[in-house]
Amino acid sequence: MTPRLIAEPAFRLPDELRHRGEPSAWAKMTRPGQPMHSFLEAAFFDAERNLWLCDVPYGRVFRITPGGEWTMVHRIDGEPHAMRIAPDGRHIAVDYRHGVIELRDESGFTVLETGAESCGFLGLSDMCYGPDGRLWFTDSGRTSLSDQRGRVWCRMPDSKLRLVLDCVPYSNGICLSPDGAWVYVAATRANQVWRLSSHLPAMGQPMVGVFLQLSGGLGPDGLATNTRGWLAVAQAQAGRAYVFDALGDPVAEIRLPEGLWTTSVAFGPGEPSRLFIVDAQTGTVFTAAIPD
Repeated sequence: MTPRLIAEPAFRLPDELRHRGEPSAWAKMTRPGQPMHSFLEAAFFDAERNLWLCDVPYGRVFRITPGGEWTMVHRIDGEPHAMRIAPDGRHIAVDYRHGVIELRDESGFTVLETGAESCGFLGLSDMCYGPDGRLWFTDSGRTSLSDQRGRVWCRMPDSKLRLVLDCVPYSNGICLSPDGAWVYVAATRANQVWRLSSHLPAMGQPMVGVFLQLSGGLGPDGLATNTRGWLAVAQAQAGRAYVFDALGDPVAEIRLPEGLWTTSVAFGPGEPSRLFIVDAQTGTVFTAAIPD
């Protein structure tokens, strides 16, 4: 039987960093009629073991030290859904409103990509770097099962942009297997995780298949892999995360003690059996140790 675990709080957004004014346009679109203190997404750890998070509706990027100290590193007029540190050290983000951007300082940014010449972005969702330096990112817009145009893009190290897929019902979380051979994509509105080879054909779209069929909540959001090849899935609006092995067999189900807006997951640095789970409803990062 798959172990069912209860996560514990690790970090909580401080009161002084919680937005108390009028919700942003993105907040009103996403949660109409509801106040929104933040919407934390896209957890990842840097080389110094700091945890980074994006606050989509208010254009903020936070860094959390291992000791739990929160710092707002960037605040822009935008909607950053994810940020990663590029191989050359730059802070690159995918922004729902602006596209692929470079965060330069506390409030400045440079737009790097807004889409292909005949295909502008719908609204970007998530991103990851492959071991070869390629940037993979998703472009969901407001797509769903009734409008299956969600996209996956790949930006090469020489900055060439390639449209990989354009048929996903809300392309969302994205990550690569630890050896870089496979790309996992959350097809949120189909409640599936898709998988494709990172070795793309010379022309046209690659073959892609359903790796996981899930149920409940809204569907998978953020994804993450560890050195063992495990795949963690944040199940949106379900207050839980799942972990599967490289064959797709279940390893663990982890439930949150509070909050349903499960947005992203990250394995602990140097701790492949420890998972961190972000809940946007409460502004909390939870953690659980997964039995070997």
